[in-house]
Amino acid sequence: MEKFILKSNENRSFTFREGAALIRSNETGNLRIDVDYSAAFGGGERYHTVNLKGHRINIEVEEKFCEQFDKSYCPIPFFLTDNGFGLYADTGHPINFAFEDDFILVDLPLGTEITLFSGTTAEIISDYMSLFGQPVSPPEYTFLPWISANHWDTQEKVEQQIELLKRYDFPAGVVVLEAWSDEATFYIFNGAKYTAKSEGYLTYEDFSFPEDGPWSNPKAMIEKLHEAGLKVMLWQIPVYKKQEASETISSQNEIDRQKSVKNGFCVHQENGAPYTIPTGNWFAGSMIPDFTNEVTKKDWFAKRQYLLDIGIDGFKTDGGEFIYRDDLLFSNGMTGSEMKNRYPQSYTAAYTEFLSENHILFSRAGFSGQHMTPILWAGDQKSTFSELRSQLRAGLSAAMSGIVFWGYDIGGFAGPIPNSDLYLRATQMATFCPVMQWHSEPDGGQFSAIMASEDLENERSPWNIAKRSGDEKLLERTHFYHKLREKLLSHIVSEAQKSVENNRPLMVPLAYDYMNDKITHNMTDEFIFASNFLVAPIITANTSGRDVYLPEGHWENYWTKEKFDGKQWVHFEHEWHIPVYQKVAG
Repeated sequence: MEKFILKSNENRSFTFREGAALIRSNETGNLRIDVDYSAAFGGGERYHTVNLKGHRINIEVEEKFCEQFDKSYCPIPFFLTDNGFGLYADTGHPINFAFEDDFILVDLPLGTEITLFSGTTAEIISDYMSLFGQPVSPPEYTFLPWISANHWDTQEKVEQQIELLKRYDFPAGVVVLEAWSDEATFYIFNGAKYTAKSEGYLTYEDFSFPEDGPWSNPKAMIEKLHEAGLKVMLWQIPVYKKQEASETISSQNEIDRQKSVKNGFCVHQENGAPYTIPTGNWFAGSMIPDFTNEVTKKDWFAKRQYLLDIGIDGFKTDGGEFIYRDDLLFSNGMTGSEMKNRYPQSYTAAYTEFLSENHILFSRAGFSGQHMTPILWAGDQKSTFSELRSQLRAGLSAAMSGIVFWGYDIGGFAGPIPNSDLYLRATQMATFCPVMQWHSEPDGGQFSAIMASEDLENERSPWNIAKRSGDEKLLERTHFYHKLREKLLSHIVSEAQKSVENNRPLMVPLAYDYMNDKITHNMTDEFIFASNFLVAPIITANTSGRDVYLPEGHWENYWTKEKFDGKQWVHFEHEWHIPVYQKVAG
């Protein structure tokens, strides 16, 4: 590694593993890197491409509901080339990378610290990750299937999932509850009765839960889910919410908002006024906590401590893309421009600090060092094959940016309910991803005015999709893959630990291991999972087979045990399985 501080009109040369680069800055600090390369990877989680060559990408955290294309919830100012050159820019400012034919342009502020890397793909990604620290290994239960649906807005519906899992004999390790809170404080169960506190913090004993309310006994529910082998995660959003006139105003939320202003817990404008999310954005009018302030963190998590006390196992940390102005001031002295990209990572890092090692996060937004706050999820996509392909590209580009553990919503989160073909193919792919989870938006659609699902019960559970589609074989086939995930659990857990020890993402594109083979550079529909599974998911509709590229080595068809030499294309055909191969000794 070589580090330097970016200055104007400065030239330097850097010799790397397979060549040399001439790096020139102009008077504004922008870099031109003359380098002979065939492919480039990284830039964070990217939905439109894995190989960055020929693309211009923005390193800017952006919230986009479905069809993200070139926008990213988790951009990272890091890239590497096929011939052993890598670069990381230590800045939170929104910047651009342009990957031209024989040079790369990097738009940076003067004074940015630049780190240059030389080595193999694995070495460069590991060295980049080491700038922040060792990845965190999620607990074993993380690698069993996850179940979730926004439709589950009562204790009765949640507890019913235990019986449904038993009835259909589906394994699961995690249940994620999104529609659990009052949608005001985001730390109080919906329907709970209590007296708001202006001093001190609410404990579980301060609440009463009506028998006819949505959550009659949350603690008992959590204990029941634990007894059934399910860990429990709750949805979070980092706001002091501005409630709408149509909502029942929460007195506790109003107290919290007032305290956040009085005590400086929230992000402020440079003139001292509290910052509020601008009109036209998610949670408009809300203030946001300043997680660079130790006092803010202490207050924020004191409110949530009772949730851990009653057995909650982690949080789904949604949102975080809320910095829309430059003229903001954070407790660490940074401005809005400097924290635009860093904010979501400060948010998830604060939750990681709050939780013990046996707890987990599932986060949508992130930035540099995201591997320190696992796990990343791909956000919101529609139930279409084009979005499934987008999800796969996101996972592979995330891996080439040092993100070790990643997952997506099986069959898509939004819009009309997926058909059985899409749902099966998405389930099969997820079986060989770090996190295997099904989830769905609220009944009727997340944004019904622009994209109604027209489904009064759009839960993406296997049994609901089988029922809705009328496909009698779907339940049996999805059951097979859930059971396969359970069968592979010990291997996945072992490889996950190696991933942490070796700074190797659990799921990687073929180019990660076979960069010298140029065929792999533009391959966005195959990947390596848990070191030795080559997975070629079927991501087009009504398809029973596909061609598969086997790179160097010796490979065995996982289903038939037929053996193949590498560096060739083979055709796979099956009524409903996807191509899976394992590397074997020659």
